[in-house]
Amino acid sequence: MSHSEPMGSLDVALNHATRLLGAQPAQAAEQVGEILRVVPGHPRARLLLGAARRLLGEPDAALAVLEPLAQEQPQSAGAHIELGFTLAMLARPAASARALRHGLQLTPERPDAWRCLADQLELADDRTGGEAAREQFLKVANRDPRLMAAANALLANDIPAAERLLRQHLIEWPTDVAALRMLAEVAARLRRYVDAQALLEHCLSLAPSFQGARHNYALVLFRQSKVELALHEVEALLRADPEHLGYRNLKAAVLAHLGEYAASIDVYESVLKESVDQPRIWLSYGHALKTASRTEDSIAAYRRAIALEPTLGEAYWSLANLKTFRFSAADVEAMRQAVRRTDLDDDDRLHFEYALGKALEDDRSYGDSFEHYEAGAAIRRRLIPYAADETTRFVDRSIALYTPDFFAQRHGSGHEATDPIFVLGMPRAGSTLLEQILSSHPAVEGTMELPDVTRIAKELVAEARESMTTDDGDGEGQYFEVLRQLPMERLRELGERYLERTRVQRKSTAPFFVDKMPNNFLQVGLIHLMLPNARIIDARRHPLACCFSNFKQHFARGQSFSYSLDDLGRYYRDYVRLMAHMDAVLPGRVHRVIYESVVEDPETEVRRLLAYCGLPFDERCLRFYENDRAVRTASSEQVRRPIYRDGVDHWRHYEPWLDALKVALGPVLDCYPAVPNFTGADRALV
Repeated sequence: MSHSEPMGSLDVALNHATRLLGAQPAQAAEQVGEILRVVPGHPRARLLLGAARRLLGEPDAALAVLEPLAQEQPQSAGAHIELGFTLAMLARPAASARALRHGLQLTPERPDAWRCLADQLELADDRTGGEAAREQFLKVANRDPRLMAAANALLANDIPAAERLLRQHLIEWPTDVAALRMLAEVAARLRRYVDAQALLEHCLSLAPSFQGARHNYALVLFRQSKVELALHEVEALLRADPEHLGYRNLKAAVLAHLGEYAASIDVYESVLKESVDQPRIWLSYGHALKTASRTEDSIAAYRRAIALEPTLGEAYWSLANLKTFRFSAADVEAMRQAVRRTDLDDDDRLHFEYALGKALEDDRSYGDSFEHYEAGAAIRRRLIPYAADETTRFVDRSIALYTPDFFAQRHGSGHEATDPIFVLGMPRAGSTLLEQILSSHPAVEGTMELPDVTRIAKELVAEARESMTTDDGDGEGQYFEVLRQLPMERLRELGERYLERTRVQRKSTAPFFVDKMPNNFLQVGLIHLMLPNARIIDARRHPLACCFSNFKQHFARGQSFSYSLDDLGRYYRDYVRLMAHMDAVLPGRVHRVIYESVVEDPETEVRRLLAYCGLPFDERCLRFYENDRAVRTASSEQVRRPIYRDGVDHWRHYEPWLDALKVALGPVLDCYPAVPNFTGADRALV
């Protein structure tokens, strides 16, 4: 290049150096050096050189270029902003903030500069200024090309690409609250809610007024059933924006989860007065009405959702999930047309498949019904993979740990409380019926499927992972080591933690309450250790009846084992195996209720149940169907009717298609209601 070359060639060279800057700063510096030899003192070339030196990790060299340039060019936003970045690298936050503010007055559309300014002000102990800078950053963050690429990946549901881009970005800008929020969204979509929570807590520590992140935080807490914390965050959001429909809608959902159904319904109704055309709010409103026993109103709400969005498969499934509802011929045809569409997403399609399965079951078209249940289950299993071997390994390790000596050495441990009554076992085995019977007694309050035992177990897993000396990924194995080493006082503290967390669900002064989370059977040893005086009831149902009832049920969350007949059979077999072991090492600790026995002779079984719980017999427990308490599970409509025998053998209509289930169940099927010879001697279930 020579002095005589046209200006266009200079611009081409400068543009080329600019393109090199981000990915190849050394080559950019070399290119700019060539330019400056030809055009000494060129302002843009000097700016590029300073930026290249900073990106190469040479802040002193960058400062030598940028400081005089900024003095000479008071109207150059780029020079002052780049100087601010360099001073930040040199740990001079006050000077960096002055340079950045000067540059942003000239060009306020620079998200990277606002982000850096927020960091520098906080380092300079100006928390208020830092928060104000982050608010400005959030207003322009969508102009950051790197974040736009990640946002586009999220929109396309390309989760690996979004995560890769965001993690790369956060290496350079670890305090970028917009990127932290987006990475939390990635974690939430992957159901890594603990990670999402941690990211959002960090985000909010940097930007407490970031309402979008707080909304995400409340949602993540809600999805983990941390409902009290979620309500606290929603209330904070509503104080800032009382009319925000999204915040009010979330509050209604949280209130419903807390059992405050009347308040939840009131909030939904206030939202729908202002936003009458929102099908998903009508859907959520229908769920709350159903739980509050307002069945006809819930049907009307689901119908309204369908009218607004005919392809909303979840609304059809919600009608089917009432169990006592029957679809019309027009409904069935509408669902058939929906599943023939090629533009349905997986979520809507699987809901239509399950709803059609129920409609055809009611019509006694069992073969067609099974095909639709199977199609829905296949989609669901693809979306939430399950590994049966992991459950088997967990049960193996439980059996290895929980020996008679293990429990004898810990006799007297745990909290002495007697008020919890745990009803556990397989889903769809009669646990809701048992809870309804028990809660009809004046001394017992029914709550719901409480997540607190599982949460405590997960916290122990996290504790185990923190203590791992090698990164072998076997946190589960470490979990059992933590259980083995827990001191007596810690077991008592865990019991107190459970009682404290569940108090929010108790609405009466009844001395006992029911926790009917079925999957708690996997933690029956932990329950005994932390609450040795709690009652434990195992609800058991014929393996084919129970497993097929699970197979045709689309659960809103959890129960990932239920979408394959083979997985179901193995899960049921592991469940029986673990409970048989607990019978052997803690004889009489668990009271077992066989569903078919309750159907055949309800009074005898109810008397046995109450006697185990230390409760006097009460006739109201036989009239459980008169109890109008809120019930959230799939059996909510069924437990509001007297027991009928016609449902006991209903599974036989589907027996031609259950061979895979029979094989997976193995000897458990042949022995029911006894157990196979797992440990050397057959034992009847009593």
